[in-house]
Amino acid sequence: MKTGSTLLALTALLLAAIIVAASVGPFRIPPLTVLTTIVARLMGDVDAGPVQTVLFQIRLPRILAAALVGAALAAAGAAYQNVFRNPLVSPDILGVSTGAGLGAILGILFGLPVVAIQLSGFAGGLVTVLLVGAIARSMRGGGDALVLVLSGIVISALAGAGISLAKILADPYDQLPAMTFWLLGSLAGVKAGDLAVAAPVIVLGIIPLVLLRWRIGVLSMGEDEALSLGVDVRRMRLVVIAATTLITASAVAISGVIGWVGLMAPHMARLLVGPRFDRLLPASLLLGAAFMVAVDTIARTAARVEIPLGVLTAVIGGPIFVWLLARYRRRAA
Repeated sequence: MKTGSTLLALTALLLAAIIVAASVGPFRIPPLTVLTTIVARLMGDVDAGPVQTVLFQIRLPRILAAALVGAALAAAGAAYQNVFRNPLVSPDILGVSTGAGLGAILGILFGLPVVAIQLSGFAGGLVTVLLVGAIARSMRGGGDALVLVLSGIVISALAGAGISLAKILADPYDQLPAMTFWLLGSLAGVKAGDLAVAAPVIVLGIIPLVLLRWRIGVLSMGEDEALSLGVDVRRMRLVVIAATTLITASAVAISGVIGWVGLMAPHMARLLVGPRFDRLLPASLLLGAAFMVAVDTIARTAARVEIPLGVLTAVIGGPIFVWLLARYRRRAA
């Protein structure tokens, strides 16, 4: 299948996942009604009926947030795997997710409102990467991949220790459950206002990846080959890290820590469109968005109590990733 046809199929898959997600729940809405209601709303027909209330005030903000978070994590994963030339790299390699988690946990510990908790999570992710960059520069290896990764591991471990300390100090009946649920990932509290704040920042981080997709793709050939083709490897790597930090920190700030999406979605995209980054990036965006919408739908409908997203992505993503590894080994043999 050609790349254009594949991307159209993935777009159709994403739209289908959104329609199904908007249909299911305690208040069931037929898929055709979902479509007609959305079209009517776009045409300016504002109704105060229960269908429009459920769709536009409850379900669609959460569904769009799930699609945005999935696309963001998948794009970050694809970029990291390409830049570091390692298929096992995920968006939290530089400690972004752990740092954002620490920031949000501190916000919960100090009793801050929801918006402030999200902002502290975003700030935590940014501060973590700034610390990683400072450590790498102090070792005279600010653009070296290995130094950056090792610095990220150190800072991530320190942030994880901070999270553990905060959980010990937290109120076990009020704050600790909120911390645990947030660290496992959830979109239950997402509102349209949260989406309006996070979406522009995530789009701002994705734009450089799209505009520089050809140069980023050259990095997978190795530093010497990239330099011979006129690509400044260190500068390009720092641009990618800055963009993916914005993306990942913004996603974690509204959804909590969600694993596997940024690791698995790019691998699935490679099976469909190949390793070229200019094709891999849009395919990863669409696959990550569709996967996250499907997972969030299962999380809120499969049981009487909402299942944390991090648990579901691990349960679903683990076996899929093992299957992908087995497939790659068979191809290599």
